[in-house]
Amino acid sequence: MASVSMASGIRQIALSGLGAPLLLMIMLGMMVLPLPPIALDLLFTFNIALALVVLLAAVYARRPLEFAVFPTVLLVTTLLRLALNVASTRVVLLRGHTGTDAAGQVIEAFGAFVVGGSYAVGLVVFFILVIINFVVVTKGAGRISEVSARFTLDAMPGKQMAIDADLNAGLITQDEARTRRREVSEEADFYGAMDGASKFVRGDAVAGILILIINILGGLAIGTLQHGLAFAEAVRLYSLLTIGDGLVAQIPALVLSSAAAIMVTRVSAAHDMGRAILGQLFDNPRALAVTAGVVGTMGLVPGMPNLAFLAFAAAAGGGAWLIHRRERAPDGPDATAEPAAVSAPPELSWEDVAPVDPLGLEVGYRLIPLVDKSQDGQLMSRIKGVRRKLTQDLGFLIPAVHIRDNLDLSPSAYRLSVLGVTLGEGQVHPERELAINPGEVFGELPGEKTTDPVFGLEAIWIGPADRQQAQTFGYTVVDASTVIATHLSQLLQTNGYQLLGHEEVQQLLERLKNVSPRLVEDLVPAVLPLGVVVKILQNLLRESVPIRDIRTIIETLAEHAPKSQDPDTLTAAVRVSLGRFIIQHINGLGEELPVITLDPALDQILHQSLKAADAGGLSLEPGLAERLYQGLADGAKRQEMAGDPAVLLVADRLRPLLARMARHSAPTLRVLAFGEVSDDKQIRVVATIGRAEALG
Repeated sequence: MASVSMASGIRQIALSGLGAPLLLMIMLGMMVLPLPPIALDLLFTFNIALALVVLLAAVYARRPLEFAVFPTVLLVTTLLRLALNVASTRVVLLRGHTGTDAAGQVIEAFGAFVVGGSYAVGLVVFFILVIINFVVVTKGAGRISEVSARFTLDAMPGKQMAIDADLNAGLITQDEARTRRREVSEEADFYGAMDGASKFVRGDAVAGILILIINILGGLAIGTLQHGLAFAEAVRLYSLLTIGDGLVAQIPALVLSSAAAIMVTRVSAAHDMGRAILGQLFDNPRALAVTAGVVGTMGLVPGMPNLAFLAFAAAAGGGAWLIHRRERAPDGPDATAEPAAVSAPPELSWEDVAPVDPLGLEVGYRLIPLVDKSQDGQLMSRIKGVRRKLTQDLGFLIPAVHIRDNLDLSPSAYRLSVLGVTLGEGQVHPERELAINPGEVFGELPGEKTTDPVFGLEAIWIGPADRQQAQTFGYTVVDASTVIATHLSQLLQTNGYQLLGHEEVQQLLERLKNVSPRLVEDLVPAVLPLGVVVKILQNLLRESVPIRDIRTIIETLAEHAPKSQDPDTLTAAVRVSLGRFIIQHINGLGEELPVITLDPALDQILHQSLKAADAGGLSLEPGLAERLYQGLADGAKRQEMAGDPAVLLVADRLRPLLARMARHSAPTLRVLAFGEVSDDKQIRVVATIGRAEALG
């Protein structure tokens, strides 16, 4: 009952969170305060018992991760053993002259009874234990830990990909995938910690040798010079005490080293070590039969210990016969029936090829509550709202976003991908809000300074309590879900054309066929292949032109397709037909459209370059091209700062070239052709690109 109550008390202390600090305080006290011999007896006995408990826990653990705290236990037990060495050394040096029981009965028993009272024998036994522990067990376990840690870390990406493949194929659920990812991460952490913990054990073995030498030399000096003992008596007393102290520490050290070796050498199978050894070592009767024959032959040689050899030969032979008989014995009434055919693994098929997600969102584990509805996560509804708005704005159905967690990301990071290609990433804090500086604010806020991942503006992560103050200062405040949803919206507006494929265009044509069947049937595929229509619609979306008015687009294609099937030529014709819509999309209902134009000299140079391109290749002088890129960027920036839309108005033939250049230098700059502007629209030229002051 006392042991049960003690175990219950220890468990209550551990659960209260005081176990580790209390143990550290005890070890510190052992190093600083002198301990009576009875306390040393109790602590040394506890150390031996603890080592045995750790060894048995390592043996009976079904998998290494079931004893994942083992590296920490190894460190704590090593520190405990070193603290005991310090405490016992103090007692031996202070009271060793009084007799062999000066440091307690445990040290006396190991120094006198275990080694027969001979310090020479004790030294030999001690050094043998140290050699076994340091050279054999610890060194081998450390090497295995190092190799296991390296190979486990190298295998992590492959294991993560395998889990993702099983999840995408529907073989496992999201919870199972999350559990397996956590196990992979814990396995890498365990072997990495074991690699470091093995260094503590090796250092402990070296410290044991040094402590032994210091104790013997210090004891001889103190005994002969301070207490007036004869040299022989001092050698006897301090050697036996020191050897007993070393043995009582090295035996638990050897036990713990063996436990560490067992943990790192076992495989991650779901059974304990004893069952694995019995099942794999003694299940083969042939091995036991051959062993029985060899040992029995040696037992018949004259001069050999015949009884011992023949007895073990008989035991091995009997074991082989029993195992063989068990294997041949029927298991039941149906044992004579034909064994069931082992089902062969299924052949690979196209079902095993995981498709690429059109839209993907990967989140770190701290962002999982944002997408979990059971935890009031708002990100799913925000993403659904983004998809609905962009579907209405762009004119085709935005596919669903595949959301999954990714342990390779930092806990607060997210990653957005389109067709498997990462296009954006960032970090958010679910428990805080992002205060974005729109350009002019009137105060400073406490918090973590950062950059808005969507537009690159200065921002600060603040607490929810500072939201009202931030808004008062002029900041735009959004939560973490809104940051991710806005980032997704911005990426889709820029890269939405990549999501429009043959299937989506076919759906658009089918919907139009319900209203104008003759229009669609006469165009696709009779006059224009579906692939060309897809390319034209993608061109429009790439230049931020919605395709909601699919009827006007198809009518224009039906008119111009008999003359040309070039996608760029047909795209220009469609843009002219959609001119009013494009300008309204850019400038709203404003009667006047502010535009940037090209200097006549630059316009002439670009026309000549296009003629040269028709003759054999575009020839634009590199310096001029660089200055043109800069001029486009500066013009767009000036218009944005003035609060006007950035529009470049050029000749119809130059529009495709300058639109491509603007996509790289000024993404917000809209390039219009003269033919796209209706006659009733008023044009106001606000800047000219190509003058000396503009192009430098």
